[in-house]
Amino acid sequence: MMMSRYGAKVMVTAGPRLFSSSAVSPNHLLNSRVPAREFSKMTFEKKKTEDNQSEKGSSGGKGDQGNKGEQLVVSYWGVKPMKITKDDGTEWKWSCFRPWETYKADLTIDLKKHHVPSTLPDKLAYWTVKSLRWPTDLFFQRRYGCRAMMLETVAAVPGMVGGMLVHCKSLRRFEQSGGWIKALLEEAENERMHLMTFMEVAKPNWYERALVIAVQGVFFNTYFLGYIISPKFAHRMVGYLEEEAIHSYTEFLKELDNGNIENVPAPAIAIDYWRLPADATLRDVVMVVRADEAHHRDVNHYASDIHYQGRELKEAPAPIGYH
Repeated sequence: MMMSRYGAKVMVTAGPRLFSSSAVSPNHLLNSRVPAREFSKMTFEKKKTEDNQSEKGSSGGKGDQGNKGEQLVVSYWGVKPMKITKDDGTEWKWSCFRPWETYKADLTIDLKKHHVPSTLPDKLAYWTVKSLRWPTDLFFQRRYGCRAMMLETVAAVPGMVGGMLVHCKSLRRFEQSGGWIKALLEEAENERMHLMTFMEVAKPNWYERALVIAVQGVFFNTYFLGYIISPKFAHRMVGYLEEEAIHSYTEFLKELDNGNIENVPAPAIAIDYWRLPADATLRDVVMVVRADEAHHRDVNHYASDIHYQGRELKEAPAPIGYH
């Protein structure tokens, strides 16, 4: 398209001023356009990996694996960074979770509780989970580190899907959720932290990463449709999935105790997240993760029971912070 004669004149006279670096600097725009407001310019600096590895936090282990490399983020939007310290005064190095989100796992929980399937949906949920165990055993065999990593990529999906759908339902009906949105998203985040921990123990290879992508794509959409059709079935299936997770981690512990798997020091992220002692090992990590799975088992069976009684989740207070 040809430029008009008038437009050409404007570009000739004003172009150099418009497109010069000095004319469009942020300071110039802020001073001329918004004289009454002062924007603060902040720079967030992340320490170099070498510095993080040389410094020892509460764990005395690896450096901050979540803050690799030196990065600069410059902004004038006024979002100020939080300077967080631990109880001992040292700097908190994790950006993926905060000190007030950490906890000590309840290791006294009953690991043997089991919901006996009696109705057709329960039996369908039970045998669906059992059928999924066979290909998992065949693929991973006794590589429990990789098995745990794969398990957590699946286990973190239901809480997110359930929380999202309960959230949307709350919006559509203009009603509160009884805290179940937070409880389900809390479960999803906890499962994701399991994955972040085992990523430090077992490094996935390329075909395991490809498998995760395929399984997550299929499972997310299947569980999404299943939850829309029958939430009580969806929660029951997750309850049985968590029972299988307890079994898998129990087998993991047996391999550690028998010396078939090296009981390496616990990752730094696990020590801070579960408030483990500085000399904690992989066995301690598996113990607290197994306890988490038992709590998720209880929550999902409980949610399914609520639906079976003809009630909605909002009618029963959600077990927020149930660890």
